[in-house]
Amino acid sequence: MALNEEKIKTIMRRYEEVVASMSDPAVAGDAERYMKLSKELGELSPKAELIKALEHSREEMEEALELMGSGDKEMEDLASEQYAEAKARTEELEKKLLSELAEKDIRDERSVIMEIRAGTGGEEAALFAAELLKMYRGYAARKGYTVNIIDSNETELGGYKELIFEVEGRGAYSRLKFESGVHRVQRVPVTESGGRIHTSAVTVAVLPQAESTDITIDPKDLRIDRYRASGAGGQHINRTDSAIRITH
Repeated sequence: MALNEEKIKTIMRRYEEVVASMSDPAVAGDAERYMKLSKELGELSPKAELIKALEHSREEMEEALELMGSGDKEMEDLASEQYAEAKARTEELEKKLLSELAEKDIRDERSVIMEIRAGTGGEEAALFAAELLKMYRGYAARKGYTVNIIDSNETELGGYKELIFEVEGRGAYSRLKFESGVHRVQRVPVTESGGRIHTSAVTVAVLPQAESTDITIDPKDLRIDRYRASGAGGQHINRTDSAIRITH
């Protein structure tokens, strides 16, 4: 599949616009706008870096090609070698850029909420859940992500009957979304005295973190009713407009 050169030009134009905007003092003073531009820059930067590297590699190919017709045997041999290296590098960069430009799940860049629930296997399944948490923590650390425990139900032996945690970091969902499903392990449990192999299972759910949304409500669309509340509360609650109902 060939690269869309027009799309590449559009990306670079937008990248340069965002970089220029972020250096504008007026934009720097607008926290919300600056945050949006910063997020967009984070999405554009990997593509822009690949495009720059590809353009440089293509230039090296052209320069080597010109030298291959110089008439100097030694120079032509050297240029031929440089051309082959630049061509291989260019092809590799084109593949990477094609992959980067491919349509992606718009949720891929988000952080994730993960839930692990112990299933078949009792205490052994709970211990397996704890081991999965340790594995995810190690993976997150290597990727520069942060793991935050939201809720847990721990057993006496250090396992988890259920566990909910957040993996915070750009691209976490794209890397962890395929972990959803049933995970099984066959081994001799630490709780087994007879040395028999047991199968234990846990279920893992992976959800992209929801993005916060600002909702503007026009006061004209609200109906506010004030009335006197009933029930216990003494004379004050029955004599004043102490209850309010707002309807949108």
